[in-house]
Amino acid sequence: MRWHCCVTALAQQTSRLYLLQQVVFGKDTEHQAGALVREFGGTKVLVHYGKGSVKRSGLLDRVFQSLDEAGIPWVELGGAVPNPHLSLVHEGIELCKKEGVDFILAVGGGSAIDSAKAIGYGVKYDGEVWDFYEKIAVAKDSVPVGVVLTLAATGSEMSNSSVITNEEGWLKRGYSSDLGRPKFAIMNPELTYTLPEYQTMSGCVDIMMHTMERYFSHEMNTELTDSLAEGLLKTVMHQAKILLKNPQDYDARSEIFWAGSLSHNGLTGCGRVGDWACHQLEHELGGMFDVTHGAGLAAVWGSWARYVYMNDIPRFAKFAVNVMDVPYNYADPEKTVLEGIEALEDFFRSIHMPTSVRELGVELTEAQILELAYKCSHMDKRTIGGIQKLTRSDMAEIYRMAK
Repeated sequence: MRWHCCVTALAQQTSRLYLLQQVVFGKDTEHQAGALVREFGGTKVLVHYGKGSVKRSGLLDRVFQSLDEAGIPWVELGGAVPNPHLSLVHEGIELCKKEGVDFILAVGGGSAIDSAKAIGYGVKYDGEVWDFYEKIAVAKDSVPVGVVLTLAATGSEMSNSSVITNEEGWLKRGYSSDLGRPKFAIMNPELTYTLPEYQTMSGCVDIMMHTMERYFSHEMNTELTDSLAEGLLKTVMHQAKILLKNPQDYDARSEIFWAGSLSHNGLTGCGRVGDWACHQLEHELGGMFDVTHGAGLAAVWGSWARYVYMNDIPRFAKFAVNVMDVPYNYADPEKTVLEGIEALEDFFRSIHMPTSVRELGVELTEAQILELAYKCSHMDKRTIGGIQKLTRSDMAEIYRMAK
């Protein structure tokens, strides 16, 4: 099935919903990679991917064959890892410049896609690509990127964001530019059948959190957007339980795949300014301890929620009732909120996700907590969050609560 989508802006000036120029969804669609690269003007391609799974499954060979059949020469760069590294981005930039690459095809999940976006920015920039992630430069151009998706999680196949880890100091930073939005995404749910349960469930949490970071906002009168967000969250929770029992359920994989894209293209936050504190808090955990992103989000969310909920009890109560099916307590709305937080943590536990940093295998020391907060505050140069503006000391307290 092929869907043709146009870039679209909806609602208020500050709200934008973006859809890819093309989404190709369904079984065996990876065979269309070469034709799509050619359609979007690629004449020499960097195929960028992670570790061995795309090779062992035969997917990479099918992609190479598709490019060969389309008459498009290619070079390859493997090695993308979770919390993708700046050093590999540098390697990709040099390879693209040396080989005259004019299109990058990411084969994998969010790590390969984020790394591909960074490479695309760097090829068109005379300076250090990390400048973008440190917010001291703005990308003016990029090599276009396409995606063959193998993991439903980050939504990077439809978002403008990219997150990279600099091994010097283990700083994990994000950069967002519409220049990095992929030109197309090939989405075959069967490619996710062999994912380990932990990766599948971490992906489900990441998808949910992309919507929840947008949902927890002080903006009012966004009923349609709220309903879309609530429906997506309930769908992911339902389908995650199905995949626990049957990892090769095609329909469940399809629902999760599509939810991942819609959770991070702006749809579920249209008309609102999101919070994003949990992502910022988790980025530092990922940078320091290399934890899986979705699992790290599950580990910190409950502590964040308990720390900030008093700033918007109605919003947290709405989440509890409409998403977690908690009965509304008219005599004590705060009790509704706390039951909703606990209900989501119970769900995380039910899909074998952590609800504390300790369950990630990390025993935080006080010195590490202070370092995490220092880095998360960008060395005391920023606050984070929307429901509550969090200072460096607030961040440290949430890490303590989450340990």
